[in-house]
Amino acid sequence: MDMFADLAFYLVAIVILVAILASAVKILREYERGVVFTLGRFTGVKGPGLILLVPYVQQMIRVDLRTRVLDVPSQDVISHDNVSVRVSAVIYFRVIDPEKSTIQVEDFMMATSQLAQTTLRSVLGKHDLDEMLAERDRLNSDIQEILDTQTDAWGIKVATVEIKHVDINESMIRAIARQAEAERERRAKVINAEGEQQAAAKLLEAAEILARQPEAMQLRYLSTLNVIASEKTSTILFPFPMELGNLMAIKPK
Repeated sequence: MDMFADLAFYLVAIVILVAILASAVKILREYERGVVFTLGRFTGVKGPGLILLVPYVQQMIRVDLRTRVLDVPSQDVISHDNVSVRVSAVIYFRVIDPEKSTIQVEDFMMATSQLAQTTLRSVLGKHDLDEMLAERDRLNSDIQEILDTQTDAWGIKVATVEIKHVDINESMIRAIARQAEAERERRAKVINAEGEQQAAAKLLEAAEILARQPEAMQLRYLSTLNVIASEKTSTILFPFPMELGNLMAIKPK
């Protein structure tokens, strides 16, 4: 009976020892860091590799340093020109200071998500709809810069912000289509007017040249007669200038 009691005692002691060793020995991967607290006070950041802790005296919180992807839910935004749109985005960030990300903020994932939503609405609300659709790179850069500045106190580095979707209601889509069609018509009219202006300038230049050289006008007249003569589909009456007849009547001596 005593032997079984001793065996049970040794088994319990071994289990307790294994539990103590398990709580004292920690292994951190290359992308992990351990924020160590001794009796509740911050005493340092350790890792990666094998970490030894004093059981029940020291505690460690693991922090992942890899880049995280945060999907920002769709936000209702009123643009500067009073157009209602729904905008969604994605943010890439990572922890660069494990101490700050653990001590300065309770849940940096939630805090970054909420900050991203409010910043997205604030920044996009200052711009017109056309800018949201055509200048996403500049807006992405503005949002990223604001988020990176505000999350620096939490030990967070915001690397990239990308606006994924800008959803517009059907009536606004039709209005944008009409606006684009009107813009194309305007450009076509401008191009046509510029063509007419250039053609008129060339005609004026040709008229000035013909006015300085009457013989050139007569040669042009003969050339026009040659072109008309090649047309066999109809009969055309063309006036014959008297000056050209007189010129042709002159015989060389």
